[in-house]
Parts: sequence; structure tokens; C-alpha cells
Amino acid sequence: MNSGVMLNAYPDSLGGNLEQIAELLEKPEMAGAFRSFYILPSLYQTDLDRGFSVKSYDLEPKMATPQALARLKQLGLDLKLDFILNHLSVQSPPFRDILEKGEQSAYRDFFIDWNRFWEGKGEMTPEGYIQPKEELIRDMFFRKPGLPLLMVEFPDGRKVPYWNTFYQQVDTDPETGKKRYLGQMDLNVENPMVWTYYEKVLDQLAGYGAAIIRLDAFGYASKIPGRRNFMNAPETWEMLERIRKMAEARGLTLLPEIHDPYEAGSYRALAEKGYMTYDFFLPGLVIDAIEHQDGQYLEQWAREQRDSGIRSVNMLGCHDGIPMLDLKGLVPEERIQGLIDLIVSRGGMIKNLHGKKNMYYQVNATYFSALGADSRKMLLARALQLFMPGKPQVWYLDLFAGENDVEAVRQGGEAAHKEINRTNLSREEAERRLKWPLVRDQLTLMRLRNTCRAFGFDAKMEIGREADHRIRIRWQREGCEAELDADLKTCAFRIRTEGDGENVRFEQV
Repeated sequence: MNSGVMLNAYPDSLGGNLEQIAELLEKPEMAGAFRSFYILPSLYQTDLDRGFSVKSYDLEPKMATPQALARLKQLGLDLKLDFILNHLSVQSPPFRDILEKGEQSAYRDFFIDWNRFWEGKGEMTPEGYIQPKEELIRDMFFRKPGLPLLMVEFPDGRKVPYWNTFYQQVDTDPETGKKRYLGQMDLNVENPMVWTYYEKVLDQLAGYGAAIIRLDAFGYASKIPGRRNFMNAPETWEMLERIRKMAEARGLTLLPEIHDPYEAGSYRALAEKGYMTYDFFLPGLVIDAIEHQDGQYLEQWAREQRDSGIRSVNMLGCHDGIPMLDLKGLVPEERIQGLIDLIVSRGGMIKNLHGKKNMYYQVNATYFSALGADSRKMLLARALQLFMPGKPQVWYLDLFAGENDVEAVRQGGEAAHKEINRTNLSREEAERRLKWPLVRDQLTLMRLRNTCRAFGFDAKMEIGREADHRIRIRWQREGCEAELDADLKTCAFRIRTEGDGENVRFEQV
């Protein structure tokens, strides 16, 4: 896999569909800026959570067509696509079959029947679901308040609870009085039918031209009574290895996605088992370095990546918030809290798990707004990212200097806080912003990162600080060299490259 810069966007983020994005990327101003494209999963047929509640991995025609995907491939872009291992939508054909046929459905145990899972391990409640014994769930990791289940009605009128880790929505049809369900229902990985389904999905994604498969929510798939049911070991690793063999047979590289504190070491475990890691440390580390004018923790992370041979996809912004839980064990907690307070003071929104402040998860904000909408800070942040280890992933709204979309939050429903950083830009607006100096300068730096042979997973990196606020990074490979000298106090930086035939200089004074 190449280590060049990767665009990250929804299929409707820039103009309304993938055809429009392809047209934008074909413009001379965008030429050479990207080597890969991570397309978020609303290109599939989905119904909730802006793509992550998948009904079917068939393409959604309004968002994406085979012709649009081919056009992106013709631009020389490797495609990165999502595969959500843990769940499928209530509206997926398998779960609809359960709702229509009940006990007679061939998919009766394709998803996890809560009561069958906990049978003999708790007490039946008047509502019709088993309340597990306290000792069996006290260490369980919950993503929302209450038990992770959704009561659905079978054709015979019985209410049956199914495991539902993430979102759910239940409405009543005003005409029929019947329940209408939305939700992300957990798959039963103990059922061989699920693995046949996994094979089919990987075939589809390979057929779309994917090179990288991001495994979303894989850490929740293994479930065992009495366990944490997040990253169960060794079961999660056994499942992941089985998926890897299936992917490699199709020429696909896996990128397991995991949110976990630094102190838990999950990223290290993934790397030691030969997987690329999806890095969630860099976003907070770069803000910490710039706002505290001190690069010690950023340097510490970069050295570990280098010395441990960790291959990662790194980023600044993304479709979710700016991770904070992940920094625990790497950055002092009071310093993390200070960053949260700062970003919130700039219009960001706190995402806490269960409303518990000691379980903070992320702050929702655009990266530009998190930096105070300061163009100098944003360009320095991009330069630092591009000189960090890993494959840089660029959120489209960061590139186009997007600011917090408070109106979208007001108009949204559940999880509307995420809309603060998901503003769709029209083609006309994107083309207008291409003239902005901050956008042009970021594109220049990204082209430099793609074309300079000093960078790469097998390149040599040196990093050091002459003072807390001065950081210098040098890359060397194949007789080429690239160096970044940055002042975190003034946001001034200089970049030079040598050995590629045409030496390059770039600076922010």
C-alpha cells in the first residue's frame, strides 16, 4: 500500500455524489494532492448514523455508481471502504425476515437474541428481557445508558429482545399502529451464516475496487457472558485473523478501527500482530503541541511509532469528533481536560459516555475551529501531520477550512452534535474555497508529501526538539531528504526537500 495522502469524505460531501467529487478532483488545483480516498459508508444502502447502519452493501445509486468508482480509480486513487463487522440495520433483509416470519425465519439466530444469550444467567423482567446477574455485567463496556437491547415484535405478538450496542429508534405507524424500527443490530458471530455473509461482503468491496478495508466496530463483535465484551481476548484476535485471511485472498489490506486509551495498549497489540493501526492519538497531540507550545508528547508518540515499527493511518479531523479518551496514559489528565475546555470555549461540543465526565470520549468540532479558526495554526498542524509517521488522512472540511456548523446541530436529532463537522459543500462553494490561501497552501504541502521520495513506510525518520517549542523532523530515503523545522510558539515553519531533482522550499514566516 502506498503511504501517500488520503482524502476522507462522504460521497455527498463535495457536490452531492461521487461523480461530483471525481470532477472536483480532476481540476488542476487538486491534481496530485491525493493518492487514496476513504469514502464513508453512505455510498452503501443505509438508514441511520449517516452510513454506519447498513441495510445492504449494494451501492446507493444517488450517492455512488460503478462508473463513479471507476473514474476515481482512473485518477490513480486507491479506495478505502468500510466493513462494519459488528452490526447490520434492522431494515436489512435478514432482520426484516425475522420481523416477518419470527421463529420460522432462517435468520432467527443470525443476530443475537438477548434472552437466549443470557439464559440461566439472570432473572426475567416483567418487560420480557433477562436482567443478567450483576457479577456478569459489572465489567461490561456499554456505549449507551441501560442494557444494549431492542425489543422487537414477532408476528405472533411476542416481544423478543435483540442485542443492540449502538443506535436505535422506534416509531409507531399512525395508520397501522405497528412498530417501525431503526437500529444497528449486533450480528451473531457464532453462527456460520454470518461468516458466509462476511465472505459475500468482502467480494462486493473487492469488486468496487477497494484496496483498504476499514473494520468498524470489530472490537464489539465477540460476546461472552461475564466478559467486558469489548476486545475480548483471545476471541477478538482469532476472529480478526480469520477475517484477515479472507481479505488477503481478495487482495485487500485490513485497517482495524479501535477507540481505546493509550494506556490500554490496544494499538500496540494490533501492530505486534502485523496489522496497520488507525491512529486516534495524533489529533489531540497536535492541538496539545500547538496550544501549549510544547512538542514533548508529540515527539514521544512519533518516536514510538518509528522505534516499534508501527504502520498507521494518521489524521487530524474525521467524521467523528476529536478523540480525547485515547490520550489517557500519554498526556496528563489535567492537560487533556484543559484541551477539552479550550475546544469547548471555541464552540466545540463534549461527547461523554453515559454523561460521566471521567469517561470523556471525544469533542465534536471542526479542526479549524478547535484551533481558534487560526490559519497559521491550521497550516502548521497540516505540516506536522504530513511529517509524522504513517499514511496521512485528510478530512475534506479541514482542507476547505470549515468552521463549526452550529445550525446543523440545532436542526439535527439524536447525535446531532456530530453534524458540527459534517457540512456538505456545494461544488461551487468548494471551487470558491480553492482560491483561499490556506486551502492552496495545504494542497501544496500534500503534493510535496506525495512526490518526495524521502517519505515512506520504509524511510528513516529523525525527530528532536532544540527547545520545548522548536521541533525538527527529517526524513531520508533513496538519497532524498525532507526536513520540517517548526516553531510551535510563533507557528512559523520551514520545509526543504533535496535529492528529487528539483529541490523544494516552503515556509510560513
